[in-house]
Order: sequence, then C-alpha cells, then structure tokens
Amino acid sequence: MNVLIIDDEERIREVIKEYIRLEEYQVFEASNGKEALDLIQEENQINFIILDIMMPKMDGFTFYKKMKEIKNIPTIILSARGEEYDKLTGFDLGVDDYMTKPFSPKELIARMKAVAKRYYDFSTTFTYQTLKIDTKAHVVSIDEHPIRLTPKEYELLVYFMKNKNIALSREQLLCQIWGYDFYGDDRTIDTHIKMLRNRLGKYRNLIVTVRGMGYKFEIH
Repeated sequence: MNVLIIDDEERIREVIKEYIRLEEYQVFEASNGKEALDLIQEENQINFIILDIMMPKMDGFTFYKKMKEIKNIPTIILSARGEEYDKLTGFDLGVDDYMTKPFSPKELIARMKAVAKRYYDFSTTFTYQTLKIDTKAHVVSIDEHPIRLTPKEYELLVYFMKNKNIALSREQLLCQIWGYDFYGDDRTIDTHIKMLRNRLGKYRNLIVTVRGMGYKFEIH
C-alpha cells in the first residue's frame, strides 16, 4: 500500500513514516495541501492519506475537498485541532477517521488498517474458474496458460476484479487507470476494453457493457 503523509511538521512525518515502513508500505510525503495535490496528480497509485489540517499554502480541509473532486482515497485526519466542530467538519466532508495530536503511532496504524480493509482487498490472487490473476507476480493466466496483457489492460482487469459486479463509469475508469489529468476521451476506454475482451477469450463476456454509463465485470 502506498501512503501519503501530509503534515507541515517534519518531525511528525518522520515518526509516522517509521511506523508505516515497519508494515512494509511505501511512503510519500508533502508539507502542505498544494504540494500534496500536485503529488497526487503525478502519482496515480496513492492508496491512503494521513492528513493534517493546519498547514501553509493550502489547509487540510481545502486539500481534501479538491482531492475528492479527483479521486476517492481513504483518509485519516491527524490534527492538533480536537474541537467537536473540526471533527464534524471533517466527517461531513467524508473523511474516514479523525485523530488528535498528541497521538499513539500504533493506534494510528491500527486505525489505518481498519479503514483500508473497508476499501481494499489485499489478496494477492484473484480467481474465477480458470481465470487467475496473481498481483504479486503480475501474471494473468487462463487454464494455467499465461496471457499477455499491456500494462493498462492489466490494470483494467485488476480494477474490474476488485470491483466485480459493480457498474463503473467510463469517467471513473479513466480517472482510476489513467489519472484525472489524462487528455483522452471515452474512446480510449472502449478501445482498451475491446482489446482486453479479445485477450480474455472464453471469459470475454464477463465484461458487460452498461448502456449509457460504462462497464461491469459480472460474476455470478
């Protein structure tokens, strides 16, 4: 899991980073909301955010509102502001949890894991009949024979498997796989879906077109 720590206090970032690395997660850092927003635009694989409120250039609440327009990334606010108003503001915006400083790093990690479980399936292998995706080895196989996918086709298939039986809009797929600042259009998605279906062979019909919206990976 890739975790972004957003806090203007370097000492706080270092403490959190030490504990996160013990979990073998990758760490990214930002000292304010503007820097964090720029980083998210460049790095499409941020899975989790730990967010301070009081920061220069762009505060945490402003960052979170702007980030939500782009992506939905699970977020814990970690702030010295412990007033009920601030907590309610955070939860009204949609943050997943709120902790106050001073804090226990071990409790922060525990809360982070609890929130992440609601969002992500950390299994390294996804299977459906003889279709198998080993995300650790980055291998997709059918009937135990590896199939060749482009990087984007692979990302699409993994995202479909993680969101099976959920209708996904073209815009959502573009945002998650290509990043919100991608300058292509819906035809990019349609072309990749067509190619992915061809490569899936007998499982091509698992990718169902949802008229007027996008696609769904339908498993019964």
